[in-house]
Amino acid sequence: MEMLIGEYSNTLDEKGRISFPSKLRSVLNQGELVVTQGLDQCLMLFTAEEWVSLTDKIMGSASVFDEQKLIVMRHFIAPAQRLEFDKSGRLSIPQSLREYAALKSGCECKIQGMIKFIELWDSSEYAKYKTDNAASLKDAASSMRNIIF
Repeated sequence: MEMLIGEYSNTLDEKGRISFPSKLRSVLNQGELVVTQGLDQCLMLFTAEEWVSLTDKIMGSASVFDEQKLIVMRHFIAPAQRLEFDKSGRLSIPQSLREYAALKSGCECKIQGMIKFIELWDSSEYAKYKTDNAASLKDAASSMRNIIF
């Protein structure tokens, strides 16, 4: 699979559907994605292959007796759902996940390719996230200083 990259805007319709950019759909080259809660009031969407890889890693390091790991499993794995693209290239986002990400009918959304997964944000929540985290961006970037081009 090619890289999922780019930042796109689209509107969530009154039925909770969002059109996905053709550039991302062509890279995905499949009819479904797995969607779940992200960390920062956004949704994360994965191909089935990437979802299996991630959940195998989570479950491989998890124990049902480890409270911290159960928190992560309950947040990411339990709410996950498979979604199929309709004939028009739209995904119907389940109500519970729309509520988590503050996605309301008619809201402008950000769709962001993150190489191996896609994030879906309410545009105003994403703008707020960027503003709230602007001061930490340099520190966060410098924490990755061991990456060499």
